[in-house]
Amino acid sequence: MITFTLCLLVLIVGYFTYGRLMERVFGPDDRKTPALTKADGVDYIPLPTWKIFMIQFLNIAGLGPIFGAIMGAKFGTSSYLWIVLGSIFAGAVHDYFAGMLSLRNGGESLPEIIGRYLGITTKQVMRGFTVILMILVGAVFVAGPAGLLAKLTPEHLDTTFWIVVVFAYYILATLLPVDKIIGKIYPLFAVALLFMAVGILVMLYVNHPVLPELWDGLQNTNPEASKLPIFPIMFVSIACGAISGFHATQSPLMARCMTSERHGRPVFYGAMITEGIVALIWAAAATYFFHKNGMEESNASVIVDAITKEWLGTIGGILAILGVIAAPITSGDTAFRSARLIVADFLGMEQKSMRRRLYICIPMFVVAIGLLLYSLRDANGFNMIWRYFAWANQTLAVFTLWAITVFLAVSKKPYIITLIPALFMTSVCSTYICIAPEGLGLSPVVSYSVGIACVVIAAVWFYAWLGKQKTRKLSE
Repeated sequence: MITFTLCLLVLIVGYFTYGRLMERVFGPDDRKTPALTKADGVDYIPLPTWKIFMIQFLNIAGLGPIFGAIMGAKFGTSSYLWIVLGSIFAGAVHDYFAGMLSLRNGGESLPEIIGRYLGITTKQVMRGFTVILMILVGAVFVAGPAGLLAKLTPEHLDTTFWIVVVFAYYILATLLPVDKIIGKIYPLFAVALLFMAVGILVMLYVNHPVLPELWDGLQNTNPEASKLPIFPIMFVSIACGAISGFHATQSPLMARCMTSERHGRPVFYGAMITEGIVALIWAAAATYFFHKNGMEESNASVIVDAITKEWLGTIGGILAILGVIAAPITSGDTAFRSARLIVADFLGMEQKSMRRRLYICIPMFVVAIGLLLYSLRDANGFNMIWRYFAWANQTLAVFTLWAITVFLAVSKKPYIITLIPALFMTSVCSTYICIAPEGLGLSPVVSYSVGIACVVIAAVWFYAWLGKQKTRKLSE
């Protein structure tokens, strides 16, 4: 428990220290925000800061800090380190700058921000890539909560019934103004999710289970360690618990509702640190479960159900499960909302009228329903979609980090703060797609060589570009 406690404290201290440093680097000021200058009653609506934080936290939480952390715990104590270091130095920095750049540029969607700094070609690719990722999120985040709801309700209310209900909610949340549904019910969902995390945290200290310590070593404890090396598999598996490209697609939603740039640190950096704390708690709880029951169980829902009922009792367990249900649902609906806004930005289509919103949403929902039917019909369909989502999610984070790095370099700010995470995540994603069974399935030697080569190419490209920028300024 010593390592766990130290990691928890480091996350909290990281918010107040490194988070404040990131704020100083960006330099928020008192200019009017898009919520005030572009108010439209649909997407640009001023909201209280506490409510924006709750919505941002739920938007980015999803299944990552719970299911991802549980699966990551199989890799041993190294999962703790990645959650802590990844959250402070990569994930929260990524979320903060993505949100602030959107806020500073009229509430731009992520592809527009990336295109602003990485060029028009990259912007066009990212438009399609991001919309596809958002639809994948919407599809994979339906079946999980629907299955859990079916377990909590009478038998005639089966998984299919709840899939229809959740999808109907998605449609309403995507189409209606942000303050009508999202602004009203998200705080309630946030309470359930935070209750779950705090409850498990308290019981960790009450039960004081024997957990592996940092000084016991960082060996890979996964039963399939030979097939699933810590690098890069763990770094993709934990996903949202440390860094996630999906978060950068959600930040513009809240950037359109903020009334001051000075609220950016608690909303963007703070929400990611909070998610890191939730991920750390579940990684520790899962470690306890695996030590007690072995690592044969791979269904994260079963693990969550067992831990919450054992530690929080029947009622507490139900409340905790509701928090787990709320997290993916509230990420799925805002994923579709983000996709609508990205397409609208690309087409230059105003979104005040319901008719124009439907023009964009109907094709998206048709594609998502097709993916959902595939995931339900094929036994391995969901797992396949999830793995591709996880890789695409981290790849999007790579592009976002590179865009932020270019912004910092152009602004003559310390770009090293995102250059290092950008290079590291470049190696993670390029190695993963080479070594993973759902990718190219290459040998570790070849995969690691490709990963190193990608890092070298990216670094050379960046410094060559930086050199040209300096030469151009000198000639002027």
